[in-house]
Amino acid sequence: MKLSTAWQQMLHTWESGGWVMIALVVLGVVLYSTAAYLLITLHHRGITKASDADLKRWLDHPQEAPPKIRELIRYTTEDADSIAGIAGRFKELEATQVTDFDRGIAFLNVLVISAPLFGLLGTVLGMLLTFKAIGVGGGSASDVIAKGISEALVATQTGMMVAIPGLMFATTAKRWRNEFVAFFARLESIALRHYRPALHGMTRIIKRPADKRPVAPAPGQPQTVLS
Repeated sequence: MKLSTAWQQMLHTWESGGWVMIALVVLGVVLYSTAAYLLITLHHRGITKASDADLKRWLDHPQEAPPKIRELIRYTTEDADSIAGIAGRFKELEATQVTDFDRGIAFLNVLVISAPLFGLLGTVLGMLLTFKAIGVGGGSASDVIAKGISEALVATQTGMMVAIPGLMFATTAKRWRNEFVAFFARLESIALRHYRPALHGMTRIIKRPADKRPVAPAPGQPQTVLS
């Protein structure tokens, strides 16, 4: 009996919000679907919390690493013969994976901002209906005024209810994205130091400019005169 009463109340609230409720429902489905996809994709907490000692050990023995890290090590270091090769593969992975995360988070932020704006639109439509009823007057004016005020308040409330959890999901996704980027940079640094002794190009040779000042000849040697 209580469940039936709750459904009736939800239906009444839905009808009181006007047609803007349809847009808010569609927006909510897209928003929470996008947030769920991003959070599932970014669920690398077991990876990003790995210590430097574990990463070094997994570079020596990739078969002992978790599947995700093992795939990263295999792709970035397999058949690499120089520092440029390893660094280039890390940059390639960062450009593909992190850029996809950034696009998804930006789209999620747009959806979060849109929810209260749709609620504000419902508020404006409800107030317009209220003012129209006040202007017309008559015996049914009070019913129309009540409907307009209800539509304005319900739409605003629904827009905020959709936006607030979405904002929390977007913040969590941004934090996990930053953790993944920091872990990626840490893995690249450790990998380059790990393979430094074995790969060509790991040591930078600094050439100093030759000293062009004239050098005095040794005793007993003829002095060269430049013309």
